[in-house]
Amino acid sequence: MEHLINPRVKDIEISGIRKFFNLVAGTENMVSLTIGQPDFPTPLHIKEAGKKAIDENFTSYTHNAGTIELRSAAADFVNKKYQVTFDPETEVIVTTGASEAIDITFRTILNEDVEVILPGPVYPGYEPIIRLCGAKPVYVDIRPTQFRFTADVIKPYITENTRCIVLPYPSNPTGVSLTKKELEEIADLVRGRSIFIMADEIYSELNFEQEHYSIASNIREQTIVINGLSKSHSMTGWRIGLLFAPKEITQHILKVHQYNVTCATTISQAAALEALTNGLDDAVPMKQEYKNRRDFVYSRLERMGLEVVKPDGAFYFFVKIPALTEELNSFEFCLQLVEKVKLAVVPGSAFSTYGEGYFRLSYAYSMETLEEGLNRLEAYINL
Repeated sequence: MEHLINPRVKDIEISGIRKFFNLVAGTENMVSLTIGQPDFPTPLHIKEAGKKAIDENFTSYTHNAGTIELRSAAADFVNKKYQVTFDPETEVIVTTGASEAIDITFRTILNEDVEVILPGPVYPGYEPIIRLCGAKPVYVDIRPTQFRFTADVIKPYITENTRCIVLPYPSNPTGVSLTKKELEEIADLVRGRSIFIMADEIYSELNFEQEHYSIASNIREQTIVINGLSKSHSMTGWRIGLLFAPKEITQHILKVHQYNVTCATTISQAAALEALTNGLDDAVPMKQEYKNRRDFVYSRLERMGLEVVKPDGAFYFFVKIPALTEELNSFEFCLQLVEKVKLAVVPGSAFSTYGEGYFRLSYAYSMETLEEGLNRLEAYINL
């Protein structure tokens, strides 16, 4: 029966991140720096709110968009943090993780043969959905600009078929963010054109060198903001995403969301409400620890002579494969790390063809794990 499967589904592949993680899982004495999973527990007060929701039988459907209390808290959160205003009644949707928010956005705004402009390298979760919609991903090579996806590099790729520009900052896999000025220039470039901006701001609370600036505060009418609690509140498994957009857009996205999941999990919604009301600054100590880890990892990578752009957000390094292994592609290089020194990182090719020649290292791990992993990387380089 496989021949009856939708050809677009057959043509997409499992994420290269997960593929490599699964490949090395179970290997004895392996140090893995692969997954972008915060190593902090969900804050206690949030877990208690989830338990309370179960005890009080908060286990029925909610409004498709989420409880009004949570949507109001989410709107207050982005207003206090990023000075962006959304109406909780009509412009906020609570989703099953940011991944669902991305999915329902693309399925709402894309159709056959339109184009979506993406930076390359980039998180691999966008392209498969774009292709499932029959649309075309158009990658912009941002390696020459130190991974900065600016108006100048975007402009040549805009055509009459461009429907959306994806702005994922701070970035997975590079950790690079954009300045307010750079985002304002992108807004000026797009303003008045029939082009959406999808601003994937899931790492907005993990911005080390500057306050996060949302492009929605500059070009709100064309922007769909994706956010969530996975990274900011260490709630990956709770699966709470947040989508913000003008009501003329959300009224249609909500239809896709309704037929997709009905509503986000009620227990998780209760926990998310606690996170967004009494946990506004839960990310602050985590961010400081990530910054300490970043500085440690950066100093080690520099001492090894590896070529790397210092990240200013998220918790990743995107590292150039050392010159002595240039004959290897990124997958082969990462396999050699596994075989020779029992270290797992993610091949750059998982992040589009523009990631070839690099590997991604996650520092969402304890300092002890990072030190051991970097010792193994250095041992490989010195073989």
